[in-house]
Amino acid sequence: MKDWLTAREIAAEALPDMPTTERGVQLWMERQALVGSKLARPRPGSLGGGGNEIHYNTFPVLAQVAYQQKHLVIERPVTPANAAPDTSLTARAQKERDARLAIVAAFEKFSRGLQLGYATRVQVFTDRYNVGSLNIDEWVREIVPTLSKRSLARWQSQKRDGKINALGHDPAQARKGTGVLETANGGAVSAFMLALIAHQPHLSGHHVRTLCRSEFGDTLKTVSKGVETIIPMPPVRTFQHALKGLKESHKVELIKLTNPDRYRSHLAPAGVGMLRHITEPNQLWQIDASPVDALCTDGRHSVYACIDIATRRTIWQLSRTPRASAVALLMRKAILEWGVPQVVTTDNGSDFVAKDTQRLFLSLDINPDASDAYSPEQKGHVERVIKTFQHDVGPLLPGFVGHSVEDRKAIESRKSFAQRLGETEAVTFSVSLTGPQLQKHIDDWARLIYQHRPHAGLDKVTPFAKAQSSSTPVRYVAERALDLLLMPIAGTDGQRIVTKLGIRIDGYHYMTPTILPGTAVFVRMDPNDAGRAYAFAQDGAEFLGDAICPELSGIHPETLVRAAKEIRGELVDERTRDLKADMKKIAKGSPLIERALEVARRDAPNVIPLPKREQTHSTPQISAAIEALGERLNPTQPLDPAAAAAHRRLIEEMTRQDEAELFARTDAKLQRRQDEIEALRTAHLPKDTNVVALPETAKERYRRAFSLRQRIEAEEPVVAADAHWLGGYELSAEFKAQQGMHRDFGDAYLS
Repeated sequence: MKDWLTAREIAAEALPDMPTTERGVQLWMERQALVGSKLARPRPGSLGGGGNEIHYNTFPVLAQVAYQQKHLVIERPVTPANAAPDTSLTARAQKERDARLAIVAAFEKFSRGLQLGYATRVQVFTDRYNVGSLNIDEWVREIVPTLSKRSLARWQSQKRDGKINALGHDPAQARKGTGVLETANGGAVSAFMLALIAHQPHLSGHHVRTLCRSEFGDTLKTVSKGVETIIPMPPVRTFQHALKGLKESHKVELIKLTNPDRYRSHLAPAGVGMLRHITEPNQLWQIDASPVDALCTDGRHSVYACIDIATRRTIWQLSRTPRASAVALLMRKAILEWGVPQVVTTDNGSDFVAKDTQRLFLSLDINPDASDAYSPEQKGHVERVIKTFQHDVGPLLPGFVGHSVEDRKAIESRKSFAQRLGETEAVTFSVSLTGPQLQKHIDDWARLIYQHRPHAGLDKVTPFAKAQSSSTPVRYVAERALDLLLMPIAGTDGQRIVTKLGIRIDGYHYMTPTILPGTAVFVRMDPNDAGRAYAFAQDGAEFLGDAICPELSGIHPETLVRAAKEIRGELVDERTRDLKADMKKIAKGSPLIERALEVARRDAPNVIPLPKREQTHSTPQISAAIEALGERLNPTQPLDPAAAAAHRRLIEEMTRQDEAELFARTDAKLQRRQDEIEALRTAHLPKDTNVVALPETAKERYRRAFSLRQRIEAEEPVVAADAHWLGGYELSAEFKAQQGMHRDFGDAYLS
C-alpha cells in the first residue's frame, strides 16, 4: 500500500469525503494548509517546479478507511535469515502463530494515523475483516476465517508481552494423550501396544487388537472427568489411529530398538570436527575394509582403504578375503609413499587385531588405536571415503552390482527372467575386469581424481595441495627393511629354540652356525626362498643370523655341515678364549680346597668348645681287640734293629707276592673273558677256510662299553671281568674320543 499520494492519484481513488478531480484535490490541500507542512512533501523527481504529495493519514476518516480497505494487505511475518528453527511448536501451531501475528501487524498499520478511538478502530477492522473487504492472503483466511474484537485484543497483549509462541495453537496437540487407548487401564494398554510394535514392527492394527484382547480381555477401563467407565474393546480403526500416533511420538525409541544401524547412522549424537586438532601429515591414519560393489572375473574382492586425516590422502589395496596379510600390504604401500604414521585407528576385525598386524605396528613404533565394537562413527573419515569410492567409482566399473540388495535386483530386472535363465553372474552383470586391472583403476582414480578434488573438510583445498604445503619431517623406512618386517613368521608365534641341529621349522632343520645352541630366537621366513629364514632376538630388536635348510636350498648337506662346524668352532673359540685364560690363572694358583678352607677359617667363630662328658664303652670283642693291638704296638719282647728291619722286609715281600698273585689272577680272568668275546665274534666264520676275523675296532669297543654301561645303570647282572674292563676303558683317551663323536652325531653313530 502506497502511503504518499499526489493530487491526481487521490482523485483517481474516488474516496468518500474527498474531491474526485485533481484541481479539487489541490484546492482542498490549500484549504487544509497542507502545502509546506510536515504532512506534505515535494514530489520525488520534480525540480522545484511544483507537485506535492500528502500522506493518506491527512484524509478524512471515511476516506482513510476506504483507502486502507482497498490497499491493505495482510502478509506473513518475515523470519530473520539466521534465526534458529523453532522446535517448541508443531508445524500447525507455527502457521497459527504466524497468521495471528500477521493480523495484529495489519491492525497496527490500519490504526496508524486514524483519528478514531481504540474501540472504534477495532470494531471497524474486525467488521471489514469478517465481511472480506480487506485484502487478505488465502493462507491467513484459511487459518483464521473470522475475527472477534476479544481475540484481536488478546493477541495484541501476548505480542506486547513477548509471548509470541503463546499465539500458536495446534488442536491436535491439545487433544494429544487423551484418546481412549492412550488412557485406558491407566496407560497400560498404550504401553503394551508400544512394546508390541517394538518387538514386532510389522504387526497390523488387527493383530494388535487381538493381542490386547488376550492381555486385557474384551473390555477396558477409562476415566472421564473423574468417573471410571468400562467400555468394550474399541474397533480396529481406533487401534490403527493409536498405532500411527505411537509410531510418530516414539519414533526415535522405536528406531533405536528395531533398526540400530539406522539409528546410529541418522539419529545417534555425532560430533562435528572432532579431529580438527589433527593438522600434520601422518599424525593419524584410519584404515578399514569393505567389499567392492563390483564383480571381477576371479570373484568379488574386498578393498582396504587408508586415509591420512590431516591431508585426506588415500591408499587402496584389493584382497580376495579379509586377512592380516592384506593389512600388511596396505601398510607397506602407504609407508613407502607417505612415511611412517604416529597412530593408526582400526576396528576390531580379526585382520586388524591379528598378532602379525600388531607385531608390525610394534616393530615400526606405530601406536594402534582400536575403536570400540560396533562403533563405526569413531572412524567416520575412512567410512566416508569408502562410501565416496563406492558411489564415485562403482557405477563406472563393468560388473557393478549396486550398493544394496535393492540396487542389485534393479540391475537384474533390466533383463527379463527368461533372458537371465541359465546365465551366470558374469554374463548378467557384464563382468570383464580381473583383480589386478581393478586395482590399477582404483589407484589411478585416487591419484588423478580424488587427491585433486577440493575437499570440504580442508576448506576447499585439495588433498594433494594440503600434503605439499606441510613442512613436517616424514619418517621413512628402507624398502628392504620394511619387506623383512612384513615376512611371515615361523609357525604360529615365530618362537624357536636353537639346538645342535639348528632350528626345526615344519619338519625341516635350518642350520644356524652363528647362533649357539640353547638360544631362544624369533624366526621370519623368506617368502621368495623356502630354504632361508632369518633369526632375531625374541623381541625382534636384534638380528642374530641366517638359518639355511640344505634340503630346500639345494646345498649338499655335508658341505653345509662342514662349513657350519668351522664357523661354530671359530665362534666358540672366540667366546672361550678369555675364559680359558682365566681358567689357567685359577689352575696356577693354590688348590681350590685350600682357598675354600681359608675362607672357612676366616668365617669360623673364635669360640673354645666346652669339654664333653665322656664314658668308656666296652664289649668282650673290643677288649680282645685292644689287647691284640697293645701286644702289637707294645711287644713284651722288643726286637733289636736288625730283627725289626728283617721283619719289615718280610712283610713287604709278602705284600708284593699277594699283589702279584692278585694281578695275575685278575689278568687271567680278563684274558679268559676276552677269549670268550673273541670266540663269540668268530663263531659265525667257517672252520675250514682261511678267513681271519679283523681285530676289534675302536668303534666296536666303544659300542661294547656303552652297552655295558647301560646294563649297569639298569641294574642288570654283568660279568665281573667286563665290569673291571669297563672301569679301565672309560679312563682311556680312546673312550673319550669316541664319546665326543657319539655326542656330536647322536645315536646314529652307534648303528
